[in-house]
Amino acid sequence: MTNSLRLALLCALLGLPSAARAQAALRLEGTCEKLVIGSQDMSSTCSNVLMNSVSRNRTSFDFSTSDGRTLSFSGNGAQQEATEETDPLQPINAVVLGKDGPPTLAIGACRFSTPAPGRTAITCEANAADGQAFAATFVTVARNAAGAPAAPPAR
Repeated sequence: MTNSLRLALLCALLGLPSAARAQAALRLEGTCEKLVIGSQDMSSTCSNVLMNSVSRNRTSFDFSTSDGRTLSFSGNGAQQEATEETDPLQPINAVVLGKDGPPTLAIGACRFSTPAPGRTAITCEANAADGQAFAATFVTVARNAAGAPAAPPAR
């Protein structure tokens, strides 16, 4: 990798969102079904709270453990795609271990369904250049807001 490419990637990564600096942050409650960092399966200690942050043009999905460790999947929100009518795909180009850890270049994606009443899953996977794999799955139950009209029946 050339020095100018490294510098460009570093500059892009310095703007990674965190819940503390976010322009928008969502706190989702549900069930963390999977959390894997490299060869460590941390699913049994994964918190049942997921943070989704947006800052400038970047978005992140922040998973945590009961002992305070964190794993964030981060990507450029402007590059979000739709895999199907209701399944957005967020390309990931960095992961961050720990609240103040340095970003690690990683290629992957987070998939999630458009919020609607019922089970909604957020699944993230990414691989670093050194072969380290990162994966997480979080499931939340979306409900209509109090006083909101009921959703139309599924087709």
